[in-house]
Amino acid sequence: MRNTLTTLNNMKQSGDKITMLTCYDASFAAVLDAAGVDTLLIGDSLGMVLQGHDSTLRVTLRDVEYHTGCVARGAQRALIIADMPFGSFQVTPQKAFTNAARLMAAGAQMVKIEGGETMVPTIEFLSARGVPVCGHLGLTPKSVHTLGGFRVQGKTQTQAQALISEAKMLEASGAAMLVLELIPAVLAREVTAALRIPTIGIGAGVDCTGQVLVLHDMLDIYPGKKAKFVKNFMRGTGSVQGAIEAFVKEVKAKSFPAAEHSY
Repeated sequence: MRNTLTTLNNMKQSGDKITMLTCYDASFAAVLDAAGVDTLLIGDSLGMVLQGHDSTLRVTLRDVEYHTGCVARGAQRALIIADMPFGSFQVTPQKAFTNAARLMAAGAQMVKIEGGETMVPTIEFLSARGVPVCGHLGLTPKSVHTLGGFRVQGKTQTQAQALISEAKMLEASGAAMLVLELIPAVLAREVTAALRIPTIGIGAGVDCTGQVLVLHDMLDIYPGKKAKFVKNFMRGTGSVQGAIEAFVKEVKAKSFPAAEHSY
């Protein structure tokens, strides 16, 4: 039986940590599914780890639509979330709905949208029309140029309060889940406690409802320097299956992320 939003909400209530990894094809979808990963994200990270671009900004809706279909055909249990790429949701709510509908038709059960208060009308419009939305606050890679690079967000009291306020706005507008990226662990804990919906952390400490990493990072496939919050799960496991099972086990046991992976 496939996981649903009810499944994730029940996990939040029971304290069972939610596991999420990015995924882009049917073969890896089957492997992640068998290893017990709860949710699969067709992330616009595919622009870097699959297509070789230096950012996510060149990923198109058609790219995400194609890879969503691949993942949907490979996974039987995990809930599937499709990332709405740059330019596909910073439009009118009506156009964002048309774009989101394409991803849902391809096999997604939820779409992910970056941004805070400015995205409230769009999230309200989509949610009212049967499109579950996962919000995304903190470091929002599609806005990396306006944020001044890949930097920790919410470090000052003013910034932290603004992020908490926006998180509450997204929940009130109908967001069903929220990714928190690259923010101090103490702030992520406060946001998670303030919301009824699940939070998924990446570089946001251990107290989020769940954790996500880019698959190619945690398998140490993607070249170059890794962010502080990334752990190489291939080390000491000997197989892809073993690495993914180790990720699931450590997230469930609350041993990942550890202090060295947090801010």
